[in-house]
Amino acid sequence: MKRTCMLALVAAFAAAVADAQTLYKLIDKNGKVTYSESAPKPGTFDGQVIRIDVNPNQNTAILPKPGPRNTGQEEAQAAAQSANVKAAREKLDAAKKALAQAQENPSPEDVTRVGTVKGFTRPVESDEYKAKLAKLEDDVKQAEEELKRAEGH
Repeated sequence: MKRTCMLALVAAFAAAVADAQTLYKLIDKNGKVTYSESAPKPGTFDGQVIRIDVNPNQNTAILPKPGPRNTGQEEAQAAAQSANVKAAREKLDAAKKALAQAQENPSPEDVTRVGTVKGFTRPVESDEYKAKLAKLEDDVKQAEEELKRAEGH
């Protein structure tokens, strides 16, 4: 019976030692802090010794896995692509604005009014105005395609 109790006590002590680790925080008289895995021998250290019991099962952290690091060249390429996308968006916005402006505000030379039998008038677009609108619409389509290419689509 004693032997069983003694064996159980030794097993429990071994498990406790395996689960816990001890560190020592050494603070010398000048305030310098040093950490050690073993206590200094008595009389060899002039300062404060603090025992720190560490349970490694409680002190764990799950760190994110490092991703690929960008090199300077990759960052430069990303900046250039961003600049290209910005320029393409500005070009598209300008093309859409020019088309909308031409559609909403035709000049008197672009549209003439023609009378009808009942006394009303209807707008008739000139060939030059039709060509102008077609070119502006084509400019918008080209700007959209440039933006897609700049974005990598």
